Formats: sequence, C-alpha cells, structure tokens
Amino acid sequence: CLSSKGEDRLFRNLFRRYNQFIRPVENVSDPVTVEFEVSISQLVKVDEVNQIMETNLWLRHVWNDYKLKWVPIDYDGLEFIRVPSNKIWRPDIVLYNNAVGDFLVEDKTKALLKFDGTITWIPPAIFKSSCPMDITYFPFDYQNCSMKFGSWTYDKAKIDLVLIGSKVNLKDFWESGEWEIIDAPGYKHDIKYNCCEEIYPDITYSFYIRRLPLFYTINLIIPCLLISFLTVLVFYLPSDCGEKVTLCISVLLSLTVFLLVITETIPSTSLVIPLIGEYLLFTMIFVTLSIVITVFVLNVHYRTPMTHTMPAWVRSVFLGLLPKVLLMRRPVDQGCPSSLGRIGGGCVQVDGGAVTAETGQAGEMNCVEYGEVQNKPDLASLSSPPKVNAVVAFSVVSPEIKQAIESVKYIAENMRTRNKAKEVGRFGLLHCFTEFNSLPCGYYIVITALSVLELLDITLLLQSYLFFKFGPFLFNIYLTRQAN
Repeated sequence: CLSSKGEDRLFRNLFRRYNQFIRPVENVSDPVTVEFEVSISQLVKVDEVNQIMETNLWLRHVWNDYKLKWVPIDYDGLEFIRVPSNKIWRPDIVLYNNAVGDFLVEDKTKALLKFDGTITWIPPAIFKSSCPMDITYFPFDYQNCSMKFGSWTYDKAKIDLVLIGSKVNLKDFWESGEWEIIDAPGYKHDIKYNCCEEIYPDITYSFYIRRLPLFYTINLIIPCLLISFLTVLVFYLPSDCGEKVTLCISVLLSLTVFLLVITETIPSTSLVIPLIGEYLLFTMIFVTLSIVITVFVLNVHYRTPMTHTMPAWVRSVFLGLLPKVLLMRRPVDQGCPSSLGRIGGGCVQVDGGAVTAETGQAGEMNCVEYGEVQNKPDLASLSSPPKVNAVVAFSVVSPEIKQAIESVKYIAENMRTRNKAKEVGRFGLLHCFTEFNSLPCGYYIVITALSVLELLDITLLLQSYLFFKFGPFLFNIYLTRQAN
C-alpha cells in the first residue's frame, strides 16, 4: 500500500512540469547519447518478386533524462517505474530503407525508468525493408539485406548513436523454414548528405541469409531433370509406334510449366537471369530440336522409292562433288567376257544345258568356267570356303529367272536401307543420352565455378554450344541418309 502511494506521488511529481518535446540536456550544445541494439525474433518472409524482407524486431533504446531523476528513499524505496512512452521524450529513430508501412515504431509500449534518469525503451516492430535480390544461383543463393536505422531530424550534434554489441541479438530468434541467417553484423556510419551541412549518424545491420534449397530441390529441380531425361527415350521408341512426336511435345509442355513456376518466384528483372532458368530454357531448345530431328527421322523412315525421288542437286552434290572432295573413287566394273552372259550383277555361262555361277562373300557374281569346277572337286569339300560355288541346272535361262534374281536383290537392298534408318534413331539416342547426362553435371560445375570466379557469360556459352554441337549433328544425319 505504501509502495502504491509512493509510485503515484512519484509519477505526479516527475511529470508535473515535464515537456516531452524538449531534448533532455542541461546544455543545448550537448548531444543526447542513445545506445541502440536490434534483436530479431523472426524472419517472417523474403519476397523475391517485390524484393522486400519482412522481419519482426525488438529495438532497444537506452538514454538518460536528467529531468526524470529521484531519490528512492523519498518514495518508499522505489528504484524503477514504468511510464507510457508518449509521456517522455523519445529519439525519432526510423528505418531509412523501409519499403511498406510506417517508418516509426509505435509508442503503445511503456518505457522502464530508473531513479538515476536512465530510460530503457524496447518497442517491438514489424519492418518491411527493401532488399535488392541476386537470384543468379537460385535456389542455392545467398542474399545480403541491410537495415539502416537513424534519427530523421536530429544530426550528430543533437543525438549521438552508440551501437550495443557488434551484431544483431539472435538469442530469441525463431528459426525460419526457408532461410538461414549466416551472420548479422552492425556498423555505425557518420554521413554528410548533399541536402544538409550537418553530419547524421546511422547504424546499419547487414543480414547475410542463405536459402534452404531442400524444398526447391525436391519439388522443382529433380522433376525437371527427370522430365528432361524423357527426351532420350524419344530416340529409343520405334518409328512405327507413332508416339515419338507426342512424347517430345509432352516433355516440352512440362518444362514450360516449370519455367512459369520459376518466373513467378523470381523478380521481374532483366539484369540477372537465374542459372536454373537458363538450364530450362536450353533444355526446351534441346527438346524442340529433338522434335525437329524426330520429324526428320520419321520422314526418312517412311520414305520409299515409290513416294520420293532423289533430287538432281542431291545427286550432283553427294554423288558427284562430295566423293571428289573426300578423294573417293568409283569401283572399277570388271565386265564379263563376251562368251559369258550376265544375270543381275553376275556372269553366267551356259555349258551343256547347265548354268555355272560363282558368288563372293558380298553376294556378287563372278565369272567362272564350269570346267574349272569339274577339275577341282576338292573345292566343294571345304567346310568354310572363302567363296561359295553354286551350280544350277537349267535347260534354258528364262526371263522369269532374271526377274526373280532382281527381286531378291531389291528385297536385300530394302532391308539394308531400313536397318540404316534405325541407325539414325540410335545415333540420336546416344547423342541425347550423352547431352542430358552432361547437363546436370555442367549445371553444378557452372554454379561452383561462377560462385568463385564470376567470369563466364552463360548466353555466349549456350550460343557457341548450339552452333558447334547441333550443326554437325544434323549435317551428319543428312549426309548418312542421302549417301545411302
């Protein structure tokens, strides 16, 4: 009861003639020394699109007011008293780089007043400060967000700020699920602005934060890699299944969706493009080229002599000009003697009602005398002779036989052409498999290298890669098909 009366009497005596608008100094030329410290309780959100960092802070102000002193014995031994902050003089410390909301903290909290005139005021505040974002290495990025505090109207001659500690107080910090605070040092600066001749002090805290990439790795990067690898299966599908182009278009649409997700996450700026965005863009270009190659392979697969004819310029370039450049010669056609006849690509001789022919390993007919075979019976007894002798008995070499031999040759050539058409798809499969295996490794190497050196131009690398990689690839496929 005595303490309550003493506190009431102390409060009325302290604020009877007190003016909260006058600086608490005995000499007008003396500055008010304000000790300042920031304690962070929560990193609420980092908005990359709007480049805003939202934090929940406690701002600790400590200064001395000589007009608010008393002797504890005269007031029942009271050493501390809580007073409304709007009743006392307060330093107008604001956040200079505030983006949204009030620059000043609210005065609804009370201040702790000590008998020697020391005032401690710790108001909580939620600030939304501007923070330029560098999202080059998203989602493995680090950000440096600064918060600049200082008096808005008083210069250093009126208020002198003193930093408590060397960094932000993290004792009551609540860990964030997306960002981790690596360090938060504080610095004091005395700056002279162009508008005024006075020097204004400020205290700047630099928040070095690191993004926790687990969420984006599971929900963004790994699905993108798996979908990208599906492009390799396009060249493994048979051409007759009719789903090669459909698979390519499905992969392209899926990558487009992921690219839109990244676009909504990063800020709309042309100054910096994240590497993962460049990776997805390059993958989309690669998938688009895969669609072009697939259409080309399908065109070659379903091309037949009944539907297409070789253009004159292709014949002149690939059969006339290109062999000369490559120093190639046509094989010499060793004709058959006048005494022998020709069936298809071989020579035959009719001797006493029998047709004698000799075929080599390549299926070409050679000229042979029937009498030589009769004189060398040991050639027929060899298990694996280098050449196969065939003696077919005919009374007359009819046109039907010639037509049958020509049909067999046509079937063999057609089967050989189909096999080589499949080799085009296999070549594309091997090429795409190599490229898509190198893309994630290259993405990791580029991130590591650029984080240390920052000397490479990704756009130039992609342009050079596309030119030197896909140009010879398409040209080799075209040469292979036309040469056959």
